[in-house]
Amino acid sequence: MASGSVVNSRENRQGVVTRFAPSPTGFLHIGGARTALFNWLFARHNGGKYLLRIEDTDRKRSTDEAIAAIFDGLDWLGLGGDDEAVYQFARSDRHAQVAAQLLDSGHAYRCYITPEDLAGRRKKAQEQRETFRLNSEWRDVGPDGHPADTPFVVRIKAPREGETVIEDMVQGRVAVQNEELDDFVILRSDGTPTYMLAVVIDDHDMAVSHVIRGDDHLNNAFRQLIVINAMNAIEGGWDAPSYGHIPLIHGADGAKMSKRHGALGVDTYRDEMGILPEAMFNYLLRLGWGHGDEDIIDREKAVSLFDIADVGKSPSRFDLAKLQHLNGLYLREADDARLTELAAARIAGDIDKGLLRAAMPVLKVRAGNLNELAESAGFLFAKRPLAFTDKAKALLTDDARERLGMIHTRLECESDWTIETLEASLKAMAAELELGLGKLAQPLRAALTGQTTSPGIFDVLVLLGRDESLARITAQAESPVGQQI
Repeated sequence: MASGSVVNSRENRQGVVTRFAPSPTGFLHIGGARTALFNWLFARHNGGKYLLRIEDTDRKRSTDEAIAAIFDGLDWLGLGGDDEAVYQFARSDRHAQVAAQLLDSGHAYRCYITPEDLAGRRKKAQEQRETFRLNSEWRDVGPDGHPADTPFVVRIKAPREGETVIEDMVQGRVAVQNEELDDFVILRSDGTPTYMLAVVIDDHDMAVSHVIRGDDHLNNAFRQLIVINAMNAIEGGWDAPSYGHIPLIHGADGAKMSKRHGALGVDTYRDEMGILPEAMFNYLLRLGWGHGDEDIIDREKAVSLFDIADVGKSPSRFDLAKLQHLNGLYLREADDARLTELAAARIAGDIDKGLLRAAMPVLKVRAGNLNELAESAGFLFAKRPLAFTDKAKALLTDDARERLGMIHTRLECESDWTIETLEASLKAMAAELELGLGKLAQPLRAALTGQTTSPGIFDVLVLLGRDESLARITAQAESPVGQQI
């Protein structure tokens, strides 16, 4: 590339096309999910396409289980591709074809330096405290000078003069002196393509116009441009994509993201933490991108507002507490029928979904995640004798059990089993006994649920129904804790 030149954009000849290209060597982690989200949003905002590519050329580490986990996580977040996913390994013949074009045109060369010789040169540079850059003696050797029956790799010819400039959509203008670029390998000695070659070819063939990825790939962009420019010189039509390199995610303490910060698969947040997909979507959106002081932004609004130029240049900090808080907000707004199904899957045994659905309006306002939601519903389906927490047991003193007997007598006379009637009755009873309502409500809650926390006590009575409520009260009014009937 000539000195001072700036890459052109494929957007000049086609619509917006983005891609998310994970390596299937593990789960879909938070950073990958955010990258997928930003690509999806950019495509949607610009009326373009969002594609998926599985970069499975590392055959030893790529697994079907990892591929399935990635698709599962993307589908959960609503980030499935617009077309069928492309598998990179299946395109190896195409990659080798382009390598041959580069070789035949003189943009690449056969290098016969052995791995042992290369390691020795690198070690020598380290000992002399010099930056190692390979200056291969095979760079300008023609076919007549090639040894027969000797293994070789194919290296690209990197430019030696001038500079390469990228006008990055996130990082701004970034320049590299071409003398710093190396003649990297594009085809291994076994004939398989390297990542650096395959990515360029796949992006071109998939008509990707914008490459949005982590800023740990920024250096790769300059090397990949060498291949793009060479192929453009050979056959034309290989304009470079527009690049947007987004900062990585750090932990809340500013350190590199690790498992202790929450660097887990998105399936863990879903399955083990009970996070809703819309909450995760919203949280990932706000990791490095913002719109004023708005925190709650749904999918439709996110598509309308998203601009890659608003992504910050500094690393974002993952804060699990903020995600959990946001999840609680979304939980309270979620559809009750949907939450019923999600919570039911987390409750052991046979349950009455109709009852769970009826209880959902009062259960969800107290829960922060699906696990808490399911746990809070447990009292509805508990069988007598109830299991009691230590705190609940402590409330059931002799005086408390005596009051439970009085409550039973009072409520047994009520034929209108509604919140309004029950509340009026127990408030009147508390006044007659010159007690605060809590003196009645606390042991009553313990007797009805086995716990010290629950939805409102009158909601509990109505949800359990007259017969079950009176039976649970009787059990504690007549028997010591641990000997319920």
